[in-house]
Amino acid sequence: MKKLIRIIGYIILCILFFGGVAYSFFYFKWISESKKNLSLLGKETPILIVDQIQFRDLNKNGKLDVYEDHRAAIEDRINDLLAQMNNEEKAGLIFINRIALGENGEVSEVPSFSNPLSFLMEKASEQIARKQINHFNIMKVGSAEDLLKWHNNLQNMAERTRLGIPVTIATNPIHGGEVNFGSTVSTSFFSYWPSPLGFGAIGDIAIIREFGDIARQEYLAVGLRWALHPMGDLATEPRWARLSGTFGEDAYLSAKLMKAYILGFQGDSLSSNSVACMSKHFAGGGPQEDGWDAHFASGKGQVYPGNNFDYHLIPFTEGALAANTASIMTNYAIPKGIGREEVGFAFSKEMVTDLLRDSLKFDRIVCSDWGVITDTRFKPAAAWGIEDLSEKERVLKVFNAGGDMIGGESRTDLVLELIKEGKISQKRLNASVRRILRDKFTLGLFDNPYVDQKNLALFEKEDFKRKGEEAQRRSLVLLKNEDSILPLVRQTKVYLDGLKPEAFGSFAKVVENVEEADVIVQKFTAPYRPADNFMENFFHQGRLDFTEDQKQEKLELITKKPTITIMTIDRPGVIPEINKASKAMIADFECQDKILAELIFGAFTPSGKLPIEIPSSMEAVENQLEDVPYDSKDPLYPFGFGITYKHVVSN
Repeated sequence: MKKLIRIIGYIILCILFFGGVAYSFFYFKWISESKKNLSLLGKETPILIVDQIQFRDLNKNGKLDVYEDHRAAIEDRINDLLAQMNNEEKAGLIFINRIALGENGEVSEVPSFSNPLSFLMEKASEQIARKQINHFNIMKVGSAEDLLKWHNNLQNMAERTRLGIPVTIATNPIHGGEVNFGSTVSTSFFSYWPSPLGFGAIGDIAIIREFGDIARQEYLAVGLRWALHPMGDLATEPRWARLSGTFGEDAYLSAKLMKAYILGFQGDSLSSNSVACMSKHFAGGGPQEDGWDAHFASGKGQVYPGNNFDYHLIPFTEGALAANTASIMTNYAIPKGIGREEVGFAFSKEMVTDLLRDSLKFDRIVCSDWGVITDTRFKPAAAWGIEDLSEKERVLKVFNAGGDMIGGESRTDLVLELIKEGKISQKRLNASVRRILRDKFTLGLFDNPYVDQKNLALFEKEDFKRKGEEAQRRSLVLLKNEDSILPLVRQTKVYLDGLKPEAFGSFAKVVENVEEADVIVQKFTAPYRPADNFMENFFHQGRLDFTEDQKQEKLELITKKPTITIMTIDRPGVIPEINKASKAMIADFECQDKILAELIFGAFTPSGKLPIEIPSSMEAVENQLEDVPYDSKDPLYPFGFGITYKHVVSN
């Protein structure tokens, strides 16, 4: 045994030694590449004084150019800048790519083990100095102070490019608890709100517009100027992985909430005080064939067995477009049976030019979803319907369809080749560049892209936190309250499963042994089955029922004492046996445990209504039509369901 331990020790030492040598080699390689990239940059932007007014000399030529003059009309500024840009700068402008934050707010030039995602992303200098890219979305953040500092450092790098074009920083939803690589970002310092599905349960446009306005202020405080949301997709297919990002399955409810959401972020019109919204996923990404997600080949098909394509347009026509959304993101999937060419939405001229631009009169930025061009070792590009085309041909297909930007990519080389070959004309390229520059100027980024340290005080505002908590309370849906078990009497002995004991400390006597409890309170996420594909495990999709073993484990606990069951809904689980065995059922939309404790002990009156159906069986789910709302046979709980208490215990 000692000999075996010694051998294992030697093996570990060898791994550490050779791992250290390998990391050292790559570390110096990364540093060398970074120095070469940074050498392409010039000096920082000087300040010009003209008529006793300060201006930023972005191209460092010692005179005030029209594009640098904030007094000039935006169209004149665009024309002046466009005339000065070369093809490399134009090509860089049409991409938005992921970027990592460095340690302690520094720009990421060397990957860090504290942020494993940084090993998968290009360094900042590679993208800004060498490729001229200046739109980025963040994937992970630390503290507010680090994010603010990083943003300013990145802007400083961008101002040292030839024309000093400022970067635009975007983010996926950042105000909730769900963490899903590629679709949400988790933080500890933004105010905490329910999921979009929770806003659907509230159904109040005043609440959601207030959320948008608060989120806008928090985004601005740390330099986030582009919201890669809201989602106008409809939850008509309950197995779909992105359900919690929708406002539910009712198109008209979703439309009015989407409109209010965008108006909260952007205001009545886009301005220097706005956060621009990229509404997605046109023309509605909900009716996924058999519920599989379109990030992956298994979900490349989008189907309309109920002939309900127009219904899925409503959140866009009456929501996003009515609110003047700054941009639209196209969906990945192939709309089967719709149109002449079955290709993903980003590649479809019928969907982008004929429908969105010509019919719906949208003349602002259209961006593809992320990763539709380049195949990687982790997954093929989501180039559905054109998988056999080369990567360069895929880029051309996006432009010919009428798109302006490509998400999650940095393939400026392909665009430059297409320009050189005459396949993308200057006129076509400039049309997209104009749209992109127009928003940058309107947001005020050319005049002052930096954010001030004093902004951090915003994150101490108790009012913002209080508003988020109130929205959480209003989102919770009470589904069942047998024998009026709720609200519980204070200091009831409770056994908790899936909840934080400290959240219940001021209400209950939390016990560690279930036999000592008067009541069990359990919380779980709606069921899903792990996928064979590693990347697909980031998305909960497929069946909505627990395995027999999982179900029996939960039922065994429930039978021991009267049980209050909380189901966190990112998708509506099939749980008829668990529902029947539970004394009370609560639908949760990613609320904090302390809010759940308040509901259980009657600190407020539950008022939420289900924005989706909860099905009664997998057979009912499988028989639903993917594009039709409210069509689950004999649902366990129907759309719009929600009960309340007869009284509330005072605090």
